[in-house]
Amino acid sequence: MVRELTKVVYKPSPESTEDFIVIVNPAEYKRWKEGGTSIPLTEVVDSFQVLWSNQGAQGLLGKPSNQQLDNVFGSHKDVDVITQILQKGKEESGKGIRTGEGLANLAKGSFAVDTKGKSSTSGIP
Repeated sequence: MVRELTKVVYKPSPESTEDFIVIVNPAEYKRWKEGGTSIPLTEVVDSFQVLWSNQGAQGLLGKPSNQQLDNVFGSHKDVDVITQILQKGKEESGKGIRTGEGLANLAKGSFAVDTKGKSSTSGIP
């Protein structure tokens, strides 16, 4: 089963290049945003992980440090930070974000993992 997800992006200031992102379930987030704050956050967010980018919401995403979270949100507790992002952030369509089972393109490679460090690209040992 594949389900669509949406991201909520919070930018601390218009001049800032930092974006803090939380992945949410769109239907539950909409209900939560409309006043259903009694809905548990576990149903609203896809995971309790705050993502960070200094390249915009489309750039490489990483995990912010506790110091970054303290400076921007006044706390580094995941519940406090995620609640602030959900309240102050802007919802962006996540049509490219999906969870569930999908088909892998097997033409892209054998998916073999080289754990010996040889990194042979020619196929000849």
